[in-house]
Order: sequence, then C-alpha cells, then structure tokens
Amino acid sequence: MISREICQRVLRKAVSTGADYAEIFAENTVNHTINMIASKVDSINDTVIAGAAVRVYKGLRSVMATTVDTTESGLLACAEKAAEALGQGTAQIDIVLKERLFGDIHPVKVCPVSVENKEKVAILKEGYFAAREYDPCIAQVRGTLLDVDHNILIASTEGLYAQDRQIRTRMMIDAVAEKNGETQTGGCRPGRRMGLEMFETISPKATGEHAAKQAVTMVSAGYCPAGVMPVAIDNGFGGVIFHEACGHSLEASSVAYGRSQFAGKLGEKIANEKVTAIDDGTIPNAWGSINIDDEGTPAQKNVLIEKGVLKSYMIDKFNGRRMGMASTGNSRRQSYAYTPTSRMTNTYIAPGEDKNEDIIASIEYGLYAKEMGGGSVNPVTGEFNFSVNEGYIVRNGKICEPVRGASLVGKGSEIIQNIDMVGTQLDMGQGMCGSSSGSVPTNVGQPLIRVSQITVGGR
Repeated sequence: MISREICQRVLRKAVSTGADYAEIFAENTVNHTINMIASKVDSINDTVIAGAAVRVYKGLRSVMATTVDTTESGLLACAEKAAEALGQGTAQIDIVLKERLFGDIHPVKVCPVSVENKEKVAILKEGYFAAREYDPCIAQVRGTLLDVDHNILIASTEGLYAQDRQIRTRMMIDAVAEKNGETQTGGCRPGRRMGLEMFETISPKATGEHAAKQAVTMVSAGYCPAGVMPVAIDNGFGGVIFHEACGHSLEASSVAYGRSQFAGKLGEKIANEKVTAIDDGTIPNAWGSINIDDEGTPAQKNVLIEKGVLKSYMIDKFNGRRMGMASTGNSRRQSYAYTPTSRMTNTYIAPGEDKNEDIIASIEYGLYAKEMGGGSVNPVTGEFNFSVNEGYIVRNGKICEPVRGASLVGKGSEIIQNIDMVGTQLDMGQGMCGSSSGSVPTNVGQPLIRVSQITVGGR
C-alpha cells in the first residue's frame, strides 16, 4: 500500500519533536453485505474503508493523527500534526525499516471478492428459506451474508515493516416466531476467518433451521422463575459469560490503570482449580484469529488462568509501558480511525474432565442455559447481567421444559470461583466485541460448565 521508503520518511517526521516511538497503520478494507427480508434480497452493499493513522509516544503520553490522503504529502502532513501535538524536542531515533513476513496460518480457498453476487445470494437463500419454511409460526426472517477483505500495513520506528490480509465470512440468520399474539426470536451467526469455502463445513440450511427452531421453542415456553440456583451453561457461545464477566477485566486497558477486579493479582488463585482460560489468536481460520496484531506483534496463545491461578493479562504496547510488561499480541482496532488497545481474540475455558451427563445429573433443581445472549459488564467491579436466549429447567438431574426471559446476574470474580464442573467438549461461538478501539471480531468458547450458584433473573 505504502512503500518502505515513504514510511521511513513519514516516521522521521513523526519523531521530529522528540517522540521515542512512532508507528504508521494503514488499511484498505472492503466490506460486502447482502441482506434478505420478506423473502427477497433487500440490499447489496459495498463499503470501502481506506486511510492511515500516525501514532507517537513519549514516555506514557500518546498522540494519534489520521488521514484519508495516503500519498506521501498527505502522510507527511499527518505525521507533522502528531509531532506538533506531542510537543517540542528533537529527533533521537535512527529509523531503518526492514520488511518482515509473518506468514499466513489462515489459508483461503475461495476469495469472496472473486465470486459473483448471484452465487452468494444462492447461499444466503438456502439459509433464509430453511428458517422461513421451518414452521408455520415463523412470522419473519432476516438474513445477512457478510464478507470482509481487510488489508493492513504497519511500520514502526522499531524497524518493522509488515503487511497482512485478513479475509472473513459470516452468515447471520434471525427468525421471529409468533403464537397467540406473542413473539420470540432465535438466531444463528456462524463466521470464520475463511472465504466462501466456509460453507463446505457449515451448512446454510442447518444455520437457518437452528435460528427458527430456537424461536419456535421459546415462543411456546413459559417464563423462567427467579432465584439463586445452580446453572449449567452450554458450550459454544456460552463462553460469552467468561468473555464479558472476566475477559475484559484481564485486558491491559483496564489493568494498567488499576480499573480491574484482577489488577495486581498475577500468581494468585482467582478461580476454581477446574478453570483454565486461554486467549489464542493463532487458531487456524478461527473468527477472532490474527497473524499479527494492529501494532505488528505476532499473535500468540496466552494462558490467562491455569487451574485457577492468574498467569497473564492481554497486553498492547502502550499499556505494556505503564505495566512494565511486553505486548502479548492483543492490540486491536476496528479501523485506522480508532486508537488500538488490548482486546481479546479467541477466548475460551479449556476442556475439563467432567462428562456432560454427569453435569446435568448433578443438578437437583436449576437452569440449563443452552444458548446465551448479549449482556453488559463493569470491568472495574466485574458485575454483569446476561440474557439467556434459550433456557430449560433442570429437575432431578434431567432437562425439562423450556423457559424464556431468563437472565444471569453476578460478579465475574465470584462466578469463576463457582465454576465447579467443566465438560470435555469445547466449542466456539462468534461475535463482535465493542470497546474503546471499536468493534472487532472475537470468538468465545467453553465446554458445558456448571456454576454451583448464581442469581437467575426471571418471573
């Protein structure tokens, strides 16, 4: 996108007032979206994001400037603005950039940009109509097929000059069931860091049926009773509860400033010994995977909690300065317009040794949360509130009738102490995580787990 020689000149300008570090982040991204509603294609959209950011550090001070003009003159002007905002001084850094090739552990067989819309529409229709025709009480379906071609370049005064191409594909089917004047929704949203070959292993038909089945099940369900009880949370997107309740509190953007429930607790036991939690950006073709982060640090597998003991945080370069710790390859941003910070990639609770049937059998009365929904968390206190998209009452060790309107309320530091059974079958779910550096793709995952007690909101 930008030559090595131009980057060197721009970085020299960026450090001309005394910065001790500078970087260029440039991107050219194409987002292609097809939407279906009312049994027809509603819209086909292409969005192009192109621009660059120049960021400079001096000690614990950081300044970033952005531009859509990626010519040499435009980049030099952007670097000058960042340098002027940083303050007065003289350059102290000799900059020699060397190109670095990190390789690609996420092979793409069918690049979406090379596929005609009619083929993409046919894939989307298969998922859409599988949901629409699943049951007579399905009143509405919305379907989306998204493909992203995200190209980035990073150059820094540490001598780095590197590029990466990130291709992702995702199908999203949401269904609404209506019965006796009431409505309930269901959804299924698989995604991978792959091209359209994703649909060789993920069935559009099964995706649509999953969404519709969930809506139909919930529209006939009664309301969940409230109270403190044991809860079994299923694998896959059930991992969102760790992501939100604990994951954000392990990011350096909170830890570095002491605004985390886990700040200063490295080496301490913070969870049940059955809990090992990992953030791994190196899983081939996984939705949240990266080759390098948005500061150019290679992705890595970070063991956050091992058998209940806090082992690591997720760290970006700038917050690592404040913490006196190295980057863990977790710096991410939605686009060049956002300042990067520490973020999760593929975060999950590792498999344990408990059998699924034993986990359910251990609950005399409680809730089985088959699929989690969205929620909110305060990373300082760890207090969270999550909805349960699909839930069932457990009686005498057996999964019984479906219930709707359930929510899980608690505190992250307490829930990970109360996870006392962990199953063997890990699965992942896909989502978009929003934070100060924008919205980024993340995987969440876990096996089936049991929380010995948690507050369940309901009626």
